[in-house]
Amino acid sequence: MLSNKSQENWFASGFTVLELIYHSAVRSVRKGHGNAIIGLMINISQTILLVAVFYGMYLFIGFSTGGIRGDFMLYLMTGVFLFMCHIKAMGAVVSSEGPTSAMMKHAPMNTIVSIGASALGELYVQVLSMLVVLFIYHAAWKPLVIHEPLGAIVMMLVSWFSGVTIGMIFLAAKPWAPQVVNLMSQIYSRVNMFASGKMFVANSLPHMVVPYFAWNPLFHSIDQARGFAFINYNPHYTSFLYPFAFSFAALLIGLMGEFYTRRRASLSWGAKH
Repeated sequence: MLSNKSQENWFASGFTVLELIYHSAVRSVRKGHGNAIIGLMINISQTILLVAVFYGMYLFIGFSTGGIRGDFMLYLMTGVFLFMCHIKAMGAVVSSEGPTSAMMKHAPMNTIVSIGASALGELYVQVLSMLVVLFIYHAAWKPLVIHEPLGAIVMMLVSWFSGVTIGMIFLAAKPWAPQVVNLMSQIYSRVNMFASGKMFVANSLPHMVVPYFAWNPLFHSIDQARGFAFINYNPHYTSFLYPFAFSFAALLIGLMGEFYTRRRASLSWGAKH
């Protein structure tokens, strides 16, 4: 898998890289738990638990759904699924193999392959968990109706992609200050518990409060996903294009930072981790 073989053309090289990403993604999925089924069940349990916690908050504290008429559980799940996909993707990329890892000694393995494998492995787990939870809800509770499922799926992929790009920025800075970067990534995850907007919709916010959330691509993704999921909700304060623009800008910064760090990486940095 990691042997260094010369390729005759770009197609063969591309196929080799894709094969390497596939095997690395499988390794990334199984790294969290030796048994893939148990690892998936743990992620499903985390998702269900988060939905149950927010359901309890809405039930006992009295949060408002912002005037959305429709399935209350679908309202919760659109926020939780995209939040989990974004944060888990960011965490997977931050914890992926860096330039000083022993895996980087095996050509053609490199940090881009490691990042891609971690990101795709996490996307697989999150999508599969989402499908299982939605099927259980649809079969055991009541039929699930999503107004525009394709648009909602696109916004989930955008949430995943934005998490990957933000994770790349953290990963590029991690060899320089590992403890600071780990702390910053944890702070970012905690801030998004509220700043992501999964507990409310943008239309219900006062106009003067919106700028405090508008910087966050996940806030736009979740609000737009609810616009696709519910026929009677039309997002006014969020943009469909902003998460794309933010993600590509973060991707460019992350790639430049990763290239700069990789060129200056030292094996002695491994002692910092």
